[in-house]
Amino acid sequence: MEKYIYFDHNATTPVFPEVAEEINRCFIRFYGNASEPHRPGREAADILDRSRQTVADALGASPGEIVFTSGGTESNNLAILGTAEAYSKKGNHIITSEIEHPAVHMPLKKLSRKGFRITRVRVDSNGMVDPGDIKKAITSKTILVSIMHANNIVGTIQPIEEIGKFLREKGIIFHTDAVQSFCSTNTKVDDLNVDLLSISGHKFYGPKGVGALYIRKGTRVMPQLLGGGHEHGMRSSTENIPGIAGLAKATSIGQKDIGAKAKRVSKLRDRIKDFILNNIEDVIFNGHPSLRLPGNCNISFKYIEGEAIVLRLDSAGIAVSSGSACSSSSTKPSHTLVSMGLSAEDSHGSLRVTPGFENTIEEVDYFLQVLPGIISDLRKISPLYGNKPGHKKS
Repeated sequence: MEKYIYFDHNATTPVFPEVAEEINRCFIRFYGNASEPHRPGREAADILDRSRQTVADALGASPGEIVFTSGGTESNNLAILGTAEAYSKKGNHIITSEIEHPAVHMPLKKLSRKGFRITRVRVDSNGMVDPGDIKKAITSKTILVSIMHANNIVGTIQPIEEIGKFLREKGIIFHTDAVQSFCSTNTKVDDLNVDLLSISGHKFYGPKGVGALYIRKGTRVMPQLLGGGHEHGMRSSTENIPGIAGLAKATSIGQKDIGAKAKRVSKLRDRIKDFILNNIEDVIFNGHPSLRLPGNCNISFKYIEGEAIVLRLDSAGIAVSSGSACSSSSTKPSHTLVSMGLSAEDSHGSLRVTPGFENTIEEVDYFLQVLPGIISDLRKISPLYGNKPGHKKS
């Protein structure tokens, strides 16, 4: 097959052609600074306002609750550091999970060095947080809980609605990283009972370098970028109008027929999962069997390295990932898989296959035609496979 097949949508997505056209249109024509009162400035401000409305509508929020950022990392940092600073006189305790993205773990690590106490609740073998564990962890000093909506490695969707309901009764601020789930499943903020929610454009066929943070009215967050007071005073810096317009365009496309598209991608995912489980031995399906992102299939192949599988598939014209694609060339096993109880060896053998809306059954079938031979070849040269119990050495 000459065409290169892309099955790594949880890492990033291609940009919709309509989105690229909208970005290019803004670069060429709408170049004004949205803070200026002249016509180019007013035109830019109008695009900014309409884009804010589009994102707000998708979240069931009001435009004044949307702050545009440079992406999911900045949104998470603003939510966590800004909330901690705003409520530090009330308490210094924050609850999170063991499987959060580094963009949540790292700002919390910074806060711990400043005297904040961080509780990280465990997950079960499916990568699911138990709401009861969060209830038990709450103290009189708890000011913030941050639990991701859907895990970026195994796709497990967390019980955010249930967690948010009892946190609201306690008056505790609740943040969710919805970078993976926005435009894939329901992220209406009132349904989820959240006060803060992060999204990133490049995860749903929009541009890189732009995202947003939803901040519920009445929630106090201290800005982390100081300057001219842009974005309701929450995020200083001249707005990236082409990027924001592109994010809004991707949002409007992504929200159309979201259920039907999710169902279609789920069928591709299940076709991959069922074939592998039925035709390749010594594999482990990672994540919740049903409460998961529609396009996420994470499977560990015992006795071999996932990175080796990725490279062999790349040579065959197929892109997938292994471990955490967001951890910049880290050789450590995925902290998510280890937290779920997998050994370091089985974690290293994981493959994350994440098809998207534009993929076809034919592409999936080509992948499934190529994969078994790659697994077989790699196991033949694996000392771990040669020493596995019951294996007959030639």
